[in-house]
Amino acid sequence: MKITQSDFGTLSNGQVAKLYTVDNGKMSFCVTDFGCTLTGIFLPNKLGLKDDVILGYSTLTDFVKCSGYSFGSIVGRFANRIGGAKYSIDGNSYELDKNDNEINTLHGGFTRYDHMIWNSKIISNKNGKGIQFTRTSPDGEQGFGGNIQLTVTYTLNDKNELRLDYKATTDRKTPINLTNHAYFNLHGSGTALNHTLMLKSDNILEVDDKLIPTGKFTPVKGTAYDFNTTKTLGQDIEKVAPGYDNCYTTLWHSTDSEWVTPTEECFTAPGAEAAILKDPSTNRTMKVYTNQPGIQLYAANWIGGIVGKCGTVYEKHGAVCLETQAFPDAPNKPGFPNCILEPGEEYNAITVYSFEF
Repeated sequence: MKITQSDFGTLSNGQVAKLYTVDNGKMSFCVTDFGCTLTGIFLPNKLGLKDDVILGYSTLTDFVKCSGYSFGSIVGRFANRIGGAKYSIDGNSYELDKNDNEINTLHGGFTRYDHMIWNSKIISNKNGKGIQFTRTSPDGEQGFGGNIQLTVTYTLNDKNELRLDYKATTDRKTPINLTNHAYFNLHGSGTALNHTLMLKSDNILEVDDKLIPTGKFTPVKGTAYDFNTTKTLGQDIEKVAPGYDNCYTTLWHSTDSEWVTPTEECFTAPGAEAAILKDPSTNRTMKVYTNQPGIQLYAANWIGGIVGKCGTVYEKHGAVCLETQAFPDAPNKPGFPNCILEPGEEYNAITVYSFEF
């Protein structure tokens, strides 16, 4: 396993962003301490070269200019949406940024985790080798209560498993929901509409016209949202215009009476994939494992015309996001799985992207 470090660029305040490359000899990934951002995942092709299978930018300057797309970066303190840009805990109300339709909060608001330099270091543990990022999110940041100590770790092993570990502790009750917003195109170019997807889920979250969950669940069986049987992303996408942007429930979290969190042995066991994405033309496959209750399937509905890496103009549906996470608006929905972190507890979210090629 080889890890290299270089400078990625300098911010206007003089901070220098680092870029790390982690290579297991078969595949590699690049990540910067600017937003814990995955800048590339490289898989071999038939010519013996490697293709980059995630979207984004080539330079720090472009990542800084980007507002809203979060290519390959961490999002939090609460990923996805919080309705009305507010929540209450123990009688205390918290007002958040209204950065979504000037009504709701999206991906934490205006002060974005993906536009911050994180502390970083090279690490090695039982999950492989990679990079660990840390920072303190102070009380009041983005409007959320509590000082939170954040640790985000990306590791790669010899089995071509890219693992993302998110941990946090707090000194006051607070909602937390961290994820990575990588846009995957396993072909390396064009659209992702020919990718096949299997997503094990019985339901999607019903939402209102502002994409805020109502608290109800919509069965997917027999609908355009059903990916329990493998099909291409494009097969039914015209039936859900402008495209998929839905939170799916992961099967093993729901029982008749409660929401349960699986043990790691359970959700990483063979056959326990939450989703399987494949590009038939290259035979590249990505299996997704997670201990989170939801997966946001987003078909990159709004990236058409964006100029990305090396001047590439991205197409509508040019990628697919599979964002493992807590349910959106969970702070305001008592019937959803708990998203409140309390003092003395540790938040521990895990996602594994396992690649075959």
